[in-house]
Amino acid sequence: MPLDSAIRGVMEFSWPMIVISVLVVSSIRLTDIIKNKKKFILYKELTNLFFIVYILCLFQVVTFQDPFGFGSNNFVPFREISRYSFGSRLFIKNVIGNLVMFIPYGIFVSLYTKMDKKFGAFLLIAFASVSIETTQLLIGRVFDIDDIMLNIIGGMIGFFIYSFIRKVGQVLPDKLKNDWILNIAMIIVLVSCFLYLGRLMV
Repeated sequence: MPLDSAIRGVMEFSWPMIVISVLVVSSIRLTDIIKNKKKFILYKELTNLFFIVYILCLFQVVTFQDPFGFGSNNFVPFREISRYSFGSRLFIKNVIGNLVMFIPYGIFVSLYTKMDKKFGAFLLIAFASVSIETTQLLIGRVFDIDDIMLNIIGGMIGFFIYSFIRKVGQVLPDKLKNDWILNIAMIIVLVSCFLYLGRLMV
């Protein structure tokens, strides 16, 4: 799959930075928890680490690598999107890739800001995407208005995913919402991610 190939490329280039960053941040955080006798909640700590890793990988994609190909600046909506045949390799990389890349951002925006308004989430997601594209333009990379549109759609999908999960959580029995259950769920997510990445890197 082209999307798998793009993710593999990012991880091959990013893993040293990710490992070092996670170890440094974890050591500081654990020292803070132990020294100041704070409560350690596994799923919350892992969520914060996931966010850090995601931002680092996003930074790598938009500044160092270009898994979606080089081209010229595009300020005309839908011009680049219309170039790709539906389901083609380039369509999956350029269109699906830009959508998927921002789904986690929409989830994290909603999680950390407790955002429940679509317009507020839209503004934060749009700000991040425009910032990325503008920075790419300034450093000699390609600015693409279609990327902004796709990023926003992906981010909003993430917002709606989080909203759905939160609504489901509100109707669950309290016994299913304790820290132990959430810790187990996070461990399952973590193991699944490792298995997926392990399969890609083999």
